[in-house]
Amino acid sequence: MPTAKPIIGITMGDGAGVGPEIIMKALADKDIYTSCAPFVIGDAKLLERAGKIVDSTLQVRTIQSPAEAAFEYGMVDCVDLNLLPEDLPFGHVSAEAGNAAFRYLERAIQLANEGQIDAICTAPLNKEALHKAGHIYPGHTEILAELTNTDNFSMMLSAPNLKVIHVTTHIGIIDAIKKINPERVYDVIKLAHDTLKKAGYEDPKIAVCGINPHAGENGLFGYGEEAEKIVPAVEKAQVEGVNVVGPLPADTLFFRAGRGDFDIVVAMYHDQGHGPIKVLGLEAGVNITVGLPIIRTSVDHGTAFDIAGKGIVNELSLKEALRQAVDLAPKREV
Repeated sequence: MPTAKPIIGITMGDGAGVGPEIIMKALADKDIYTSCAPFVIGDAKLLERAGKIVDSTLQVRTIQSPAEAAFEYGMVDCVDLNLLPEDLPFGHVSAEAGNAAFRYLERAIQLANEGQIDAICTAPLNKEALHKAGHIYPGHTEILAELTNTDNFSMMLSAPNLKVIHVTTHIGIIDAIKKINPERVYDVIKLAHDTLKKAGYEDPKIAVCGINPHAGENGLFGYGEEAEKIVPAVEKAQVEGVNVVGPLPADTLFFRAGRGDFDIVVAMYHDQGHGPIKVLGLEAGVNITVGLPIIRTSVDHGTAFDIAGKGIVNELSLKEALRQAVDLAPKREV
């Protein structure tokens, strides 16, 4: 059905996790439909099962493409790939579910590349299940990058009062330090600047974390990594007019950013950036892949196998991910 609202494709993630439940809970909020036209890419029968678990009154309708979607509150439109059994066990790693999660995302990227949808919003997948199915990726971000032929990309986490973008993500800390170099740090600074400019920030204030405690404290800690790997990138960006400072000590930088001194923090490795966001609450964070030719947002939590099927999962992160997808999506003309 033609619509002026951004069309958002929600991928179901790992069917053995909480993805189907958070989708059915989130789409029970009528306000979602006032701002966007959502539909699901997944398995209709698992959405129906999740609806019963969370006591939802929503109906699930099978469609073949977004063009067939009604985008009406009360009816969850689902491009049904029909890959999983209705009695798929909750909370268990399986190659079957890992492959299905990959196929849902693959179809979503195809639809986005064809211009049929304006953004992708992803429910969580399980990396072990993904690997069991033969899809050897660290996570969603790397799949999206490969399937869109994107070389320069990064993971950005967004929560109220704090945004963080990462130089490295899903690799061990020793490998991360090896991978950090001035070229990559500069690229991420530019991604942060360009992303916030597009989002309406007139002159984004960017702060860059150090690697070592106290950002090396003038060579007291570490082996000069800050001077070698970070300072040249910051100086290059500054010469180009980017409002960036650093490297700064991470132990105080996130507090300063949270109070408004900076619009975004450039973190050097996974836990340096993820920890402060998740302290704010898993329901508050949203994962955004920047640098792609398509918009992608996601919940900032995992498959939660321990509570899958119990109907108690919190859907607020998915609702926030949908809102941010709407903000970032291009305007659609009917």
